[in-house]
Amino acid sequence: MPFGDNDWLALITEPTVEPQLPICDPHHHFWDFRTGRIPYQRYLLHELAADVNSGHNVRSTVFVEARAMYRAEGPEEMRPVGEVEFVQGLAAASASGLYGPCRAAAAIVGHANLNLGERVEPVLEALQAASPNRFRGIRHSVTWDPHPEVENSAAHRTESQLANDNFRAGARVLACMGLSFEGWMYFPQLPELADFAKALPDLTIILNHIGGLLRIGPYANRDDEVLATWRSGIAAVAECPNVNIKLGGIGMPHTGFGWHAREKPIGSEELAESMAPFMTYCIEQFGPERCMFESNFPVDKVSYSYNVMYNAFKRLSKGYSATERVAMFHDTAVRVYRLDV
Repeated sequence: MPFGDNDWLALITEPTVEPQLPICDPHHHFWDFRTGRIPYQRYLLHELAADVNSGHNVRSTVFVEARAMYRAEGPEEMRPVGEVEFVQGLAAASASGLYGPCRAAAAIVGHANLNLGERVEPVLEALQAASPNRFRGIRHSVTWDPHPEVENSAAHRTESQLANDNFRAGARVLACMGLSFEGWMYFPQLPELADFAKALPDLTIILNHIGGLLRIGPYANRDDEVLATWRSGIAAVAECPNVNIKLGGIGMPHTGFGWHAREKPIGSEELAESMAPFMTYCIEQFGPERCMFESNFPVDKVSYSYNVMYNAFKRLSKGYSATERVAMFHDTAVRVYRLDV
């Protein structure tokens, strides 16, 4: 694989910017035996440790579901419990300190099918039992787009799930149990998320990857129109006080920057300059107290290294106060995911 692997990423090395700034990385994945469009068939504790120990002061991380290690048997709705069992073991290994000072998967976000409605409760109870001390909520991806060239990667591929009565009934169970909901969708769906958030004001919602910006396929070379729609959607969601946003995911190829296809990977100064208009708009709308910089590794690793990525985040955020920066790099994630630090 010419791009996205460690040998390619090593072509760019940089000193770590502000190495003492505390970080909670609120979004990464673990998996093994993965095949498909992402070149990392394996991303487990050793791989994450190599990244988080590459220079920055990463104190803790949050695992987010990746449809890995589902149970091979039993009721279909219970099979995602296997992923939380798997990650609970990796988190316990990290807590031993043998992999460095960072506490990986200090919080765990699993998956449960909210389309089950109220019948999702025993699934959520099983997820909690699998990780009594770390399980914090679920992600139910709802990515959907009418264009056939856009990948609809959601586990349950139907349109307008956020408006579905059963889905909302399941989300109410989530809220009653004090658990959070990760929102992963594409930018044209952001008004749907705003309606969903207003209908469930007691549910803590975390919008992933700056709202699912698309700039390829049918959305390529249409920045004036696409970005206006994206900004409008971000502003609508930001009006909902129960929604927080993750600043990251911009290294995924569907954002249209093409960094993954370069002969030599991007450095942090250029990366910060490219990211800044998108990140700063989100920060303006949500406020630093509802924003958190995320790695989305290893998915974003196809475009840049962990050290370069966090260097870029630090460069683009230099204009904010010390308190605001600590919130975006650490404290917002610690609060939202209820980490014991």
